[in-house]
Amino acid sequence: MKKYSKFITSLFLIAAILAGCISSRPMETLAAEPDTMEVHFLDVGQGDSTLITCGDHAMLIDAGDDSKGTTIQNYLKKQKVDKLDYLVLTHPDADHIGGAPVIITKFKINKVFVSNYEKDNKTYQKLIQSLDDKRLKYVTPDVGAQYTLGTATITFLAPNDEYDNPNDSSIALLVQNGDNRFLFTGDAGEDAEEDILENGLDISADVYHAGHHGSKTSTSEDFFEAVNPSCAVISCEEGNSYGHPHAQTLNTFRTNKVKVYRTDEDGTIIATSDGKKITFNVPPSETWKAGEPTGSAAASPKTSSAKASSKPKEQSVPSSTNETVQSSKQEEAVAAPETPAAPEQPKEAAPASEAVQEPQAQDTQGLTYVLNVKTMKFHRPTCGSLPTTNRQDSTDSRDTIISQGYVPCKKCKP
Repeated sequence: MKKYSKFITSLFLIAAILAGCISSRPMETLAAEPDTMEVHFLDVGQGDSTLITCGDHAMLIDAGDDSKGTTIQNYLKKQKVDKLDYLVLTHPDADHIGGAPVIITKFKINKVFVSNYEKDNKTYQKLIQSLDDKRLKYVTPDVGAQYTLGTATITFLAPNDEYDNPNDSSIALLVQNGDNRFLFTGDAGEDAEEDILENGLDISADVYHAGHHGSKTSTSEDFFEAVNPSCAVISCEEGNSYGHPHAQTLNTFRTNKVKVYRTDEDGTIIATSDGKKITFNVPPSETWKAGEPTGSAAASPKTSSAKASSKPKEQSVPSSTNETVQSSKQEEAVAAPETPAAPEQPKEAAPASEAVQEPQAQDTQGLTYVLNVKTMKFHRPTCGSLPTTNRQDSTDSRDTIISQGYVPCKKCKP
């Protein structure tokens, strides 16, 4: 009886296939193999711009300052990009949106995402005008919303609130292709990072685009542990007056054996994902050199920008001919040489770290701690991660503050 039943079922399936009701292709777990995805961390000096392509699809995250619009346009054309699925402008600082009007004017764009923070300045007004001229609608993405880019998936993680600080209002997103994951957080600081963690979303990533150009105000301890990256990319300009990247961030990466790639050293950096492994067009940095927030860079910005413009690295490095370095979550990251190779590194790290910690005027007014009434953390007045919003100054003792429910900052350890 069972044989007869199987025979009847087979006849039914054959008839259905002939009738066109059932595909004759095998039931391939119809999940497509991941397309090749390229992540181009463009060298736009002291700013951010990242082109991501997956199959025939492309998106751009940020567009440098207003002097980089045409440079980015030419780079996209060289990569045979003539339209963008998405343009993501993480927040309205000039070094992230300045070049956007050129991109908006020159390319067809399907969807534009902007931060919920609006600035009252000419750069922001020019951006909005260019969007209006092209009749492009722009929205702030919902946290948890997902979009596709070819075979890749984009998940938005922030902003989670309306902040007084434009950096904390940064759009954060995770792009996943197969097993490979890339995290972008704009210039989000510690408060915004804590809000991202509270979402409970998985933010682990193979490649972390270091927040705020490697500033110590980002990449907080808890956030870094949740990301647990194998590689980090820092976008900054050589000799920038902000001292990016800061020694504290570099120390975090080095201690945890994270491979670091820097646009100030290598120009445009290209990471290629096949869904299983990630390769880079340049080897990881071995300098571990922190920036210097004071000195010649601040005094002579013209020299710095002239140097950057005379060396358009992003147009001189084809990804197909350069050395590649493999990186994946399944492989242990290779530590940078731990030899006394960096006798100068401790000397650089200390001044760079101390220089950014500008003394607070309240220090001489009997102030003992600075409280963040939202995150319920308290800091030393000289901490590099002092809150810019939800701040309350206190002259209470440490024990009194802890009894009020506050916990000490893990960076300054008050």
